[in-house]
Amino acid sequence: MSDDIIPSVAAATALKAELTKAVRGAVRFDSASQAMYSADASNYRHVPIGVVEPRDAEDAEAAMAVCREYGVAVLPVGARTSIGGQAVNTAVVLDFTKHMNRIVEIDPSERSARVQPGLVLDTLRDAVRAHGLTFGPDPSTHNRCTLGGMIGTNACGSHSMAWGKTVDNVFALDVLTYRGERLSLGQGEPGVDAIGIPGALRDLRDKFADDVRSSFPNLTRRVSGYNLDQLLPENQFNLAKALVGTEGTCATVLEATVRLVESPPHRALAVLGFPDAYTAADHVMAVREHRPLAIEGMDAGLIAALRVYNPLETASKLLPDGGGWLYVETGGTTRREAETAARAIAAAMKSYGATSVVVGDPVVMKALWRIREDGAGIVTRGPDGGEAWPGWEDAAVPPENFGAYLREFDALLSRHNRRGAYYGHFGDGCLHVRVDFDLLTTSGIADFRSFMVDAADLVVAHGGSLSGEHGDGQARAELLPRMYPPQIIAAFEEFKDIWDPDNQMNPRRVVRPAKMDDDLRVFVGMPTLKNAPELAFTHDRGSFARATRRCLGVGKCITASGGVMCPSYRATGEEMHSTRGRARLLFEMANGELISDGWQSPEVAEALDLCLSCKGCKRDCPVGVDMASYKTEFLAQRYKGKLRPASHYSMGALPRWMRLVGHLPAPIVDLLNRAAQTPLAGVAKRAGGIAPQRAVPRIARQPFTTIVRQRRSSRRPTSTANSAMDYRKSRGRLLLWPDTFTNHFDPSIAADAVAVLSALGYSVEVPPAAVCCGLTWTSTGQVETARKVLRRSLHTISPWIADGVPVVGLEPSCTAALRADAPELLPNAPLARSIAGSIFTFAEILAKHIDELRAAVVLPGQKAIVQVHCHQHAELGTEDDEAVFAALGVKAEILDSGCCGLAGNFGFEKGHYDISIACAERVLLPAVREADADTEVLADGFSCRTQLREAGTREPLHMAQLAARALGLKGAVSL
Repeated sequence: MSDDIIPSVAAATALKAELTKAVRGAVRFDSASQAMYSADASNYRHVPIGVVEPRDAEDAEAAMAVCREYGVAVLPVGARTSIGGQAVNTAVVLDFTKHMNRIVEIDPSERSARVQPGLVLDTLRDAVRAHGLTFGPDPSTHNRCTLGGMIGTNACGSHSMAWGKTVDNVFALDVLTYRGERLSLGQGEPGVDAIGIPGALRDLRDKFADDVRSSFPNLTRRVSGYNLDQLLPENQFNLAKALVGTEGTCATVLEATVRLVESPPHRALAVLGFPDAYTAADHVMAVREHRPLAIEGMDAGLIAALRVYNPLETASKLLPDGGGWLYVETGGTTRREAETAARAIAAAMKSYGATSVVVGDPVVMKALWRIREDGAGIVTRGPDGGEAWPGWEDAAVPPENFGAYLREFDALLSRHNRRGAYYGHFGDGCLHVRVDFDLLTTSGIADFRSFMVDAADLVVAHGGSLSGEHGDGQARAELLPRMYPPQIIAAFEEFKDIWDPDNQMNPRRVVRPAKMDDDLRVFVGMPTLKNAPELAFTHDRGSFARATRRCLGVGKCITASGGVMCPSYRATGEEMHSTRGRARLLFEMANGELISDGWQSPEVAEALDLCLSCKGCKRDCPVGVDMASYKTEFLAQRYKGKLRPASHYSMGALPRWMRLVGHLPAPIVDLLNRAAQTPLAGVAKRAGGIAPQRAVPRIARQPFTTIVRQRRSSRRPTSTANSAMDYRKSRGRLLLWPDTFTNHFDPSIAADAVAVLSALGYSVEVPPAAVCCGLTWTSTGQVETARKVLRRSLHTISPWIADGVPVVGLEPSCTAALRADAPELLPNAPLARSIAGSIFTFAEILAKHIDELRAAVVLPGQKAIVQVHCHQHAELGTEDDEAVFAALGVKAEILDSGCCGLAGNFGFEKGHYDISIACAERVLLPAVREADADTEVLADGFSCRTQLREAGTREPLHMAQLAARALGLKGAVSL
């Protein structure tokens, strides 16, 4: 392993104490923080000494002074999405994202902005959009990467053809050196009497100028090595630009003045299809002649992986025929102008045999771009479940050589018996690839090293750069002598020493580097846990440890908006409560070095306590991390044979208690509901581990199933009067799944669902006994009980499954559990596999009858805002819901609101109320309060409806209720 200098326990304790005294921001030396900061998005693992969150530049100076006094290394970081390993080291981490994240000034006339290093790129882009401006470099991590991190790695992005790399968009930097010197950097030759860092760099330039001119490749995407070319007279001796891309190895950026560029107000996308990625690469130069804003590429491997791990994704269906694609973006002052330019490119490329689709709709373009932007995560798992890794991640060659390079690179993969899926900035000759390296065995790591050396020689032979975007870090710095001659390597070392003579700024990166095959986190993190997992972990080949490796740190879970993931992080802003932070802790728990208590770890328990089990990460994370399942596994192992929290016995067993209540006479149920409004409820809530602020939901006087059976026994049909639909011939049988929540709390929803389905001509049937998906037991880690409950329920409905009768679910969480969780709980049970393919949402059934619904509407023009249940977002999708709304004449706005915050038992548990409400107050509750009085609030999930009811908003509806109203139906028909 590399020579990390780790202070003794006593020295670390003293260092923490001094930092705590000197710095106003948080100082974190605990095991959990060390675990969460031990990895970035690369293959490497280095446990930091501690983490400091400076509040301002003075705090940063104070922290640096203490570190200097103790002789420890310093590592400044942003969002830590670095893929080369430059954002992990055995050092004191300075995390600027918490406090030093502001826009200091925007000057539209000068097209510039002054920013702090922790500022998220999209925050800047949003702020300058009103001026028709943007910051040109836009990596796929634009909604979480920081300007400081982009400066550190010289980030590029999709639009570098139009606006260059970060180095091309920096005017000035204010920096702090390890020795405490504050410098303001820009362009301009220092005077002849200049001393200190500027004078030393001038002397370095004079010594190596000719070598730099002759040795640096003529390549727009050269990111490897230091920017010594920026010291040349023809580049105005620009010290700010020279410091870009130094990966925190020279100085710490405290503030930056960056260039803004005009942004076309309208964009269009020509998606070009080719037989394969090689052919797509061959035609890049022909496309470049049209001067588009961007030319991005993908191959079939990425799309295949996407469709396996995100089957709900629909944008890839829009791709034209082919096995390799180019995204070609154009811009214009109007949408028509942008689309005309895109069509011209598509027409021109038709003569080269390209298929094409032209898109101008911003919503559709966003969905298509998401495929490309999520590429780094998507291709980490192959369609067959195999793991793939970065390492040889982003090499670049002149674009005219790109097709040839790609073919030779594939041949190299074959010689090493490796596979990789491509995507990248094809217009700039930059290829992103994840390769299925074996990083678990000594022989596999030896081949990894051999491959990296061969790949370096290949890219240099094509006149390219080892890195075209992500920098060198630990992954490629050792290979720099294969790209540059010895005198340039010596110049890099002198450059580093001028800035950091103590070699304490992110040491062993870029120069005098650690070995690229040391500190590989997969190898050093080999699991020590011996327990067989309780869940099947089918997509991870039955291995919990393999599941904990799924997170590669791409950081999509630390975004502020969009999708569902991760609601608790968005409420707290704490890394521990992000999907990434929890995954890091679970990985370290499995390793056992930092987190040594295994399943009894208090750090992991604390992190998972605020996991809502919303499953948002399963859909939104490009790698498909399923933290809800990991939490279930953790709770199952942690409490095996032990006393559980009170909420596990109360809410975890809710279906059991409701089944008992369901046998009580209606007057007794009324008495229970009244008691729930008295001080007695407080006693019950304390006993059940329920938050005192929560109201007990009102129980229906009779469950839906009881009403059905009574009507059957009395043979009393109910009326279908007012229905515009009258089908005399049955369409067939449906089995309604009477979930606990609908059955015992909202039976009118089931009644309206039956009315609509019966009017469509279905014979709706109900199971003869209580059924349950087991979700409440699953989410609280009571896996064995969940299996028993699910097995019994599936046996109850087995005659319907055997007859091929579709099963209709009304509660999204239960429907999703039957579709996705049942095979994980009972992997060897044929009935579990059968129910996964037999269960349908109410909308999925109705979507088969769009024309009939449209013709039967008697109350068109209803308006609704829609809160999608998290589990529906993750497992079921909303495509059919949207089609049904349109057919019913409902003007529906589907909120991008994330989780409602209640999330089953989570929001009811003691200690979770504030976080639960904070989640709801982000988007959902304000949207409901601002909606017009005649706008309905649609929430199919019981948790969502309960949260809305408790917040005092208008009464929410289920789709079945809205559909029944639109169709003029009342109540349930005969069963």
